Amino acid sequence: MGLEERPPGRPQEPPRRTDPEGYVAAAVRVPVRIVALVLVVPVRMVWDALAVAGRFLLDTVGRPLGRALAWLGRAVFVWPLVGLWRYAVVPLAKGVGWLGNVLLVVPAVWVYRWVLTPVWLALGWFLAGVGAVLAAVGCGTYAGLARLARHLVVVPATWLHAWVLTPVGHGLARCGRGLLWCGRSGAWCLGKAVTGVGLVLYWTVRVLLVLPALAVWRWVLAPVGRVLAVVGREALDALGHAWRVAGYVSRAVGRALGALFRWTVAEPARWAYRSVLTPVGHAVRDTVLRPLADAARGARRAGWQALRSARLSVRQARTDLRRTLCGEPERALSADRREPSGSEARTLGRSTTALTKD
Repeated sequence: MGLEERPPGRPQEPPRRTDPEGYVAAAVRVPVRIVALVLVVPVRMVWDALAVAGRFLLDTVGRPLGRALAWLGRAVFVWPLVGLWRYAVVPLAKGVGWLGNVLLVVPAVWVYRWVLTPVWLALGWFLAGVGAVLAAVGCGTYAGLARLARHLVVVPATWLHAWVLTPVGHGLARCGRGLLWCGRSGAWCLGKAVTGVGLVLYWTVRVLLVLPALAVWRWVLAPVGRVLAVVGREALDALGHAWRVAGYVSRAVGRALGALFRWTVAEPARWAYRSVLTPVGHAVRDTVLRPLADAARGARRAGWQALRSARLSVRQARTDLRRTLCGEPERALSADRREPSGSEARTLGRSTTALTKD
């Protein structure tokens, strides 16, 4: 009757719980993140700079040096070893294998097949006969000894167990039952005494040690541990957040420096190369280098043609001198009267053309 009426359709709000860890985290989060950001930004920028420098050194120095060292290692170690293995070890091993087969394997197989196998078969038959004889002798000996042991050992032992040991054992068992009952009574009394002493010691240790230690753990160590855990968790989260923010800052600084270098160094150098050096180079090539190259090629061609003409002249003079001193044989006459070949005609044509141009 005295309760306040709530409007329909509005659910009842649950009571808010006060979480000490939430307050501690909220109080620690912002200062820790600010300190972590201030400390981590220089470290992240230095790390990014070292990473860029290391990547540049790897691309420009490390990989070519690694390829050179790999080629040198193959040339110094792998290829000599492969050649030694292929052209020395393998043929030598094949020769040694063939020699061992001829000198050892074939004689050993022959000896095993035609000497050892018959000897082992004969020895096996002999041992089988000797074994059969020994087995028959052993069976007879075993039967005799078994019957003798039965009459000399088993029958007297059975009589001794039935008429001597069994009555004595029954009497000793009755005496043991009486002693066991007395021992049980004494053990019960001793157990009660030990239980009482144990209860006293248990409660003494519980009151003096366990309960104070439990109170210290529950009311001191556990809250301090929770606070330290919250602080550590927030510190780790702050370091991660600061590392990511520092990465964004370092990336922005790197892009700004890259843009500055591009607009102050790379773009002017590119413009100078395209607008100044390339036309100058083309002009030097067209006005100086190309005429010099054409002149050098013409001089070389003229020198080769002069050398070829001098060679032909020397050859003709030598032929005329031989003809004058030794006479002209029929084969030489026929060789001189024949038509020049295609290569000689081309050579003579080139010489004539060069002389005409000169």
